[in-house]
Amino acid sequence: MSDKDDVSRAPEKIRLADHRTALVKVERRLVLRSALSLGALSMLAGCDLQDNDSVDKALWAMSRWNDRVQALLFRGDKLAPTYAASQVTNPFPFNAFYDEFNAPDIDGADWQLEVSGLVGDKRPWTLERLRALPQQGQITRHICIEGWSAIGQWSGVPLKRFLQAVGADLSAKYVGFKCADRYYSSLDMPSALHPQTILALDFGKEPLPTSYGYPLKVRVPTKLGFKNPKHVVAIYVSNQNPGGYWEDQGYNWFSGI
Repeated sequence: MSDKDDVSRAPEKIRLADHRTALVKVERRLVLRSALSLGALSMLAGCDLQDNDSVDKALWAMSRWNDRVQALLFRGDKLAPTYAASQVTNPFPFNAFYDEFNAPDIDGADWQLEVSGLVGDKRPWTLERLRALPQQGQITRHICIEGWSAIGQWSGVPLKRFLQAVGADLSAKYVGFKCADRYYSSLDMPSALHPQTILALDFGKEPLPTSYGYPLKVRVPTKLGFKNPKHVVAIYVSNQNPGGYWEDQGYNWFSGI
């Protein structure tokens, strides 16, 4: 048998060009759209790239593993850096999955915040009622998964204080958010109770502009930007992971420090 015959009978080698579509699909799902951890690469090395289901399963398994590791590293007393008012980014950039002119136009006088799930008091909240709770301000950096960052000045109700006010089960696992622009997201309970996590009502010294999330935005400086939903209309407490708009498309769910 000749060397040529041996080559002809060898298993067909995987060529990058043949699987470019699958690899692009993988790339879009990576945290920070860059690269997987060494553990993820090891998992992918054993996958058949011709089987998209195998790639998906590997990515989701690695993402859940990253969630568990980040949750173990999370400390409720570790604060995100804060800045001086002179360092606020002006103008603060608009960011959403749609163009700015498509941001929802909400009448604050009619707006109500729905509360549901594992809470004792499910009555809706008005803006007036929210502003009657103790307020807290912060100047923190918003870090976008797309690679840019900006410093903003926010103030509002500490989410922990709100959850206490509605008699939420603080031993539950998750707090979910639904928004007027079809966006949705969720936090683990320890992150929701973090002292810097607030229900932001103001940007600077004025009510939130429409482009920044009027009338209510969740500000979580210990998380990446996509974990900070805007135009919030509902909050619920659950033991089932509510997922999120980007998280359900492959972004790492925890995405924090």
